[in-house]
Amino acid sequence: MSDDTDVRDLPEWLQPLAERVRQVTAEHLSPRFPTPPRGARPAAVLMLFGDDADSGPEIVLTRRSDNLRAHAGQIAFPGGSVDDTDPTPTAAALREADEEVGVRADEVDVFGELPVLWLPPNNFAVTTVLGYRAHVRELMPVDPGEVASVFSVPIARLLDPANRYMLIHPNGYHGPAFDIGTRVPLWGFTAGLISRLFEHAGWERPWDHDDLRTLDAVVGDL
Repeated sequence: MSDDTDVRDLPEWLQPLAERVRQVTAEHLSPRFPTPPRGARPAAVLMLFGDDADSGPEIVLTRRSDNLRAHAGQIAFPGGSVDDTDPTPTAAALREADEEVGVRADEVDVFGELPVLWLPPNNFAVTTVLGYRAHVRELMPVDPGEVASVFSVPIARLLDPANRYMLIHPNGYHGPAFDIGTRVPLWGFTAGLISRLFEHAGWERPWDHDDLRTLDAVVGDL
């Protein structure tokens, strides 16, 4: 693992994103809440890219346990709070990924950190660490109390306009969502981050921003 991976050492398909994240700003990724307030709690997540022999480039995601107090059952990146013993946000993201889904730090080529973003519901100041994992092996939840399942979603599926829409949540959330083949769609902070990062990287394909769906209509009674 290296936190200064040479872009040229990454797969060719990932290099454009790795190059462009160096210019991305918090305003690009979170126009409404670009700056965490003083006192926000530091957290870190791992946006982990990989390759599958059959489905091609992919991203690792988790479904959070249904028993959690916050964001239960939602789709998210591996990650969590930055501990006092974590020397950097990258170290925290890698530790959390190991604890949650068994990704070892020495399997991950880290190629960047995104600007710190504010997650208002929990008052977290979140650093997203970008990594690539060349060695493909099945990942399993390490702590079922935190993670119900772990899976990889093909990037082609995320970019397919047929799988994209705007989701409206009863709590007032209104933002991009993805149909990834799970009962609960990919929405919220994780979906917004993926959507805006892919747009900044030049990967996005035109999709219908006027396709509005409520969470209840998409998932029914949870």
